[in-house]
Amino acid sequence: MRAVVQRVTRAKVEVEGAIVGAIERGHCVFVGVARGDDAATGRDLATKVVGLRVFDDDDGKMNRSLLDVGGALLAVSQFTLLGDVRKGRRPSFIEAMPPETAEPLFDAFCAACRSLGAHVESGRFRTDMQVELVNDGPVTILIDSERTF
Repeated sequence: MRAVVQRVTRAKVEVEGAIVGAIERGHCVFVGVARGDDAATGRDLATKVVGLRVFDDDDGKMNRSLLDVGGALLAVSQFTLLGDVRKGRRPSFIEAMPPETAEPLFDAFCAACRSLGAHVESGRFRTDMQVELVNDGPVTILIDSERTF
């Protein structure tokens, strides 16, 4: 799995003009599910994301997690994170898991974040979504399970 985690002051996702998920302070997390990922990968990613210490403590150092600050998480599925552009200019998505098997793993990631105590909102899998966010900092972290776990 790959995730782009952005610390935000607010974020929302719309589908066909209707807001389907919205948060205030927290993380907006774009998640791509790769071939070979499984439920354990999703749990490991959830543990990393929820525990990520990117919020300021009283001394102004990034030392607090999402749970420490009472933040929320907006999860957005994004298979394009698996795009490979090493050859040519058109991305190849061969490393992305097919949607039929990726969706349950994305849902399992969200459930794992909830089980860790995070309030989770999400977009809708396999829909055209419009995501609006205010990146705080900006703070943006890339997590790749192939390199991180």
